[in-house]
Amino acid sequence: MDVWSVFDNGDLFGAVVEALADALLSIRPTKIVGVESRGFLLGGAVAARLGVGFVAVRKQGALFPGEKASVVTDSDYRGNRTELRVLVRSVGSHDRVAMVDDWIEAGAQARAVRTLVESRGAEFLGLASMVTQCSEATTRAIPVVASLIDGHTLDVSD
Repeated sequence: MDVWSVFDNGDLFGAVVEALADALLSIRPTKIVGVESRGFLLGGAVAARLGVGFVAVRKQGALFPGEKASVVTDSDYRGNRTELRVLVRSVGSHDRVAMVDDWIEAGAQARAVRTLVESRGAEFLGLASMVTQCSEATTRAIPVVASLIDGHTLDVSD
């Protein structure tokens, strides 16, 4: 499944952003966090739709001004570990944070984002994604607020 095609179509992209934002209304986040790169696109759009701030999470090697907090993910579905960083000033103890992403597979980044958010004293509310394909153990560790597609039902053999 090519999730990049969602961004090619304004109506489809708008519908996805609206559905993700609607799903998060009831938990009342004050900030939306997204991991580069598709998490930036979706998370930023959802944050704008909700009228809340956006928190960028960058991967190692990316430039980021100011003091940062970091964490290394567990192995992802490909066996890779990644350092994720957030600007310290972006998340505070008064924040209620939800994560938005395109596809959650092993949940390694989502668990790391939760660790980053909570290390800043903020409350991590859960995540909303276009596709969620993670295990029950992962969804117990990271509450899935909304998933537009259950990835277990997809044929992703291509």
